[in-house]
Formats: sequence, structure tokens, C-alpha cells
Amino acid sequence: MNLMVKGLFSFVIILVLSGCSYVVQSRGEIPDDKVISIFALKNYTDTPRAGERASNILEGILLTKGYKVVSHVEKSTLSFQEMQKIAKEDDAKYFLHGGVSEWRYKTGIDGEPAVSLTCTLYKTKGAKVVWSATASDSDWGTSSIGTTAQRIFESMIR
Repeated sequence: MNLMVKGLFSFVIILVLSGCSYVVQSRGEIPDDKVISIFALKNYTDTPRAGERASNILEGILLTKGYKVVSHVEKSTLSFQEMQKIAKEDDAKYFLHGGVSEWRYKTGIDGEPAVSLTCTLYKTKGAKVVWSATASDSDWGTSSIGTTAQRIFESMIR
């Protein structure tokens, strides 16, 4: 085998073994103040209730990280000003919301899960962005959307 073919073969093997794409972009850090009002992530997908499903996973991860979460996930059609007002009523210094842009199983033999999420944390007073993160990932066909989303959130919230 010539050198070019060996190089191409090695590249394909590495690509196949890596199995999935993964992107995380974030700005800022989640403050140590442990009270956050959380709202349903907006659903930009064709999958019903993807925003509520993702928000539920996000809420659990925040709780495991030691945050006190005041959940408003069931209120999925609030405006930004309404979310800020509710967070003030909760005495939360921060509120979190974002969106789900992909929440599906890809078509094909394996039906791999694919998830894309965006989260933004705002200071309740003044509505200034203190942290934001965006991530996408897909996984092998033996994984679920939930486990893929959980892994994404874990990488977003360190």
C-alpha cells in the first residue's frame, strides 16, 4: 500500500472509532450563588415537548451540582419579562432558559440520537447575561436521547 492510501485509511479508521461529533461553546461561569429559577427550554424541533424533556434533565443536573432550583418548567409559553418577574418573586438572583434545536433519532440502520441545546443564565436584577453555553452531540444507536442530553448538560455545567 502506498503512503497516501495508508494515510487515508488511518483517517477513516479514526473517524469511525470516534463515532460522534461534539461541540461545546460557553461564555462566563455559573456563579456560586446557589438559587436559580429555571424555565422550560424553547422547543425549536419537530419533537413534541422536547423543551420540557431537556429542561427536566437540566434541572436534575443542577440539583446534583448543589444548586437550589425553583422549577417553572411547566410554564412553557412565558415571555422574557414574565420569566424575570417570576424569578424576582422566587427571590432567585438568577434565571435560566434557552432552546432545543435538535432532539431526534437520525434515520438509518442504527438510528443514532442527535441533540443540540442552548442555555443562558441571566442575573434577575438587570437581566444581564452571566453565563451561556451551546452544545451539540450525537451518539451510537445503542444510546438514548436522554443519556446524550445528560452528557451534553454535564459538559456545559462544570
